[in-house]
Amino acid sequence: MMFRSLVTGCGAYLPSQVVTNADLSKRVDTDDAWIRQRTGICQRHIAAEGEMTSDLGLAAAKEALAQAGVAADAIDLIVCATSTPDETFPATATRIQYGLGMAGGAAFDVQAVCSGFVYGLSVADNFLRSGQASKALVIGAETFSRILDWEDRSTCVLFGDGAGAVVLEGIKQDGPPNGKDRGILSTHLYSDGSHHDALYVDGGPSSTQSVGHLRMEGREVFRHAVVRMAEAVDAALEANGLTPGDVDWLVPHQANIRIIESMGKRLNLPSDRVVVTVDRHANTSAASIPLALNEAIGDGRIRSGDLLMMEAMGGGFTWGSALVRW
Repeated sequence: MMFRSLVTGCGAYLPSQVVTNADLSKRVDTDDAWIRQRTGICQRHIAAEGEMTSDLGLAAAKEALAQAGVAADAIDLIVCATSTPDETFPATATRIQYGLGMAGGAAFDVQAVCSGFVYGLSVADNFLRSGQASKALVIGAETFSRILDWEDRSTCVLFGDGAGAVVLEGIKQDGPPNGKDRGILSTHLYSDGSHHDALYVDGGPSSTQSVGHLRMEGREVFRHAVVRMAEAVDAALEANGLTPGDVDWLVPHQANIRIIESMGKRLNLPSDRVVVTVDRHANTSAASIPLALNEAIGDGRIRSGDLLMMEAMGGGFTWGSALVRW
C-alpha cells in the first residue's frame, strides 16, 4: 500500500528580543542602509539568555500540533533540522519530544544547515510514504546568534534565531500520483562537499574541541546559490510534469533578497507571489522556510490547493527543493 504525506498544520516561534540594523551599528562598523542594500534585512530576532534551540522548536511544535488538531502522543516521528543543537548530544529532537510529553516514537536531528528543513521534510515524507510512520513533526529550529562572531560585520548582520514546524500525516494514495494531489509531491536533495571553505563554522568537538564561529565567503555562496537552487527547482517541476506557470507560491529560504528575487523571476512569479520574511527575520537557516510558510498561511495568502515551491541552499554545500500542494 502506498501513502502520500499531507501537511495538516504549521506553527512558528520567534524570540521576543528584536535587534535592528541601527542597534548593530552601535556594535560593529555598519549602518542600516549598507545592510538593507546588500541583503534586504532590517531586523532579526535573538534568543534570550538561557533560551535554547529546543525551547524555540518546542514552542513552534506546539503551535503546529494545535493548528493540525493533533495530540502530541499521536506523533510517531520527530525530525528536527538544526545546525545549532542544545548540545553535541543527545539530539535536540529528543528534548522537544520530552517537552511534548511523548514517550514513544522516534526523534532525531538532521544537519544540512540552511537546507535542513527541506532535508527534514524529505526524510519524514519517505517514512510516511513507506508506512513506517503515520504522523510526523518536522521542525526547523536555530539559535545562530550563538555561533556568530559579533566583531565580523560581514556575517553577524545576516542571521537571526527562530523556529518553525509542520505536522505531516500519511494518507492512503488512491491511484498513481499526479500533480493535483494535495501533500508533498516530491523532494530533491543535493550536496557537494568540495565547497566546505565557502561557508562553515571554524570549530567542533573533533577538530577544535570548541563551538567556533560562522565563516563565509559571501560572493562565492551567492554565485552558487542562484545556480544550484535553480537546478533543484527545475528538477522538481520536471519530476511532476509541471511548468513554472503551475506554481502559485515560492516559499524560499530567506538568506538574501537578491537571491529570492532571482528565483522568483526564474519562475516568472510576480513579487506578491513570493513569500518574503528576510527583512524582519534575517537568515534563520533551517527555520526560515517554515517561518515564511507559517506567516503566509496565517495571513490567508496560501490557500488549499495552492502549489508551493520550497527551495534552499546551505553550507556544505547542500541544496534542495520540495514541491507541495497545500
